[in-house]
Amino acid sequence: MTPENKKILNRINAYAEKALADIDPQKTPVSSQLETLKPVMEELAKETGKSVEDIFILYMDLASEAAVEAEKQLQAALEGDEDANFSAIANRVQ
Repeated sequence: MTPENKKILNRINAYAEKALADIDPQKTPVSSQLETLKPVMEELAKETGKSVEDIFILYMDLASEAAVEAEKQLQAALEGDEDANFSAIANRVQ
């Protein structure tokens, strides 16, 4: 992930944490969640000269990439210490 892409991901995630803080993602349609994120995506689109759709696709790609990396880190932590308890593993993954 490039530093520029990391900034985009962090910016959208920070916005999402505030804007979506009071919703239940299991009960709220994804379309509604995405609509809530539209303002930050529009800002990024203007700043980068890309379309909102391109920013959305980039965000989904970056979020997937970050999730895969987090999973790899978790697996490495689990493999590194088979006797570790959940708290010890969780503290290492942060």
